[in-house]
Amino acid sequence: MKFTAEQIAGILEGEVIGNPNAEVSRLSKIEEGEEGSLTFLANPKYINHIYTTRASVTIVNDSFVPESEITTTLIKVEDAYASFSKLLEFYNQVKLNKNGIESQAFITEGVQYGANLYLGSFSYVGQNVVLGDNVKIYPNSFIGDNVVIGDNVYIFAGAKIYSETIIGNNCTIHSGAIIGADGFGFVPNEEGVYSKVPQIGNVVIEDNVDIGANTTIDRATLGSTIIRKGVKLDNQIQIAHNVEIGENTVIAAQTGVAGSTKIGKNCMIGGQVGIAGHLTIGNNVRLQAQAGVARNIKDDEILQGSPAFNYNDFSKSYVHFKNFPKIVSELEELKKQIINPKNGNNG
Repeated sequence: MKFTAEQIAGILEGEVIGNPNAEVSRLSKIEEGEEGSLTFLANPKYINHIYTTRASVTIVNDSFVPESEITTTLIKVEDAYASFSKLLEFYNQVKLNKNGIESQAFITEGVQYGANLYLGSFSYVGQNVVLGDNVKIYPNSFIGDNVVIGDNVYIFAGAKIYSETIIGNNCTIHSGAIIGADGFGFVPNEEGVYSKVPQIGNVVIEDNVDIGANTTIDRATLGSTIIRKGVKLDNQIQIAHNVEIGENTVIAAQTGVAGSTKIGKNCMIGGQVGIAGHLTIGNNVRLQAQAGVARNIKDDEILQGSPAFNYNDFSKSYVHFKNFPKIVSELEELKKQIINPKNGNNG
């Protein structure tokens, strides 16, 4: 796909300085710009690159005034970084805007779907599924029976959506994600042999949720595992059965949340965090990377460590921990002085 500087300026409501017919077909960093590429300048520390970049078009702030000759065509906007981000979103939408059902896809009779459906090869859509408008299901994906998917949803290659799952509008589910597998429910008998507890609930994902590659969200034993609107989940996260994650909470990679834990709104959870089951995590909580959480957490707490405790206390304690060998050495020296003082008095 090729766009001219004039077309891009129209999308961004910007002003072209230079050749309005300059064409671009790809994006680049300003220091790596080549002919036919589009870049941007927002950070002043990269300003020198605008005089040497070979990019055909560069987005800059309104305030930018060249101090020497440049060869790139400029598009002046109010905020170069925000405009470039807007352009990335536009480009992504154009790139992903596929339509139609490919010949080697399988769609069960009775499936309901809206306008502009894309269903890639070797994908399967089960019985009684309802798909909204602009749903894009990429190759090798599985959509189980009785699934409901809203409008403007992207399900990338190899994702698996088990039966009875409900997905809202404007969601993205990346490759390898598995939504609605059985929760980890087993009961031991007197001999210590484990019997499976049937997992007959489902998963509910509300609007504007992003789920990363290879992340797994288990169905509830009873009721629903719920991912509230605006939640962003990184890659390789495990969400167990009957968990609820509050609005606009973000969770980084390799975090695990055990069954029936409730996480509040606007939380930020770092990578490799472990959260035990049946806990309540308040709103606006911050959990630093590799924290281990085994207790309920009140609103606005910031925790670190395993077991996790107050972030400021952890930071202060860690200073002492690093100096621990030195502290022990000093204590040993003090002990010697007390037992064997210089004046020879042992008493």
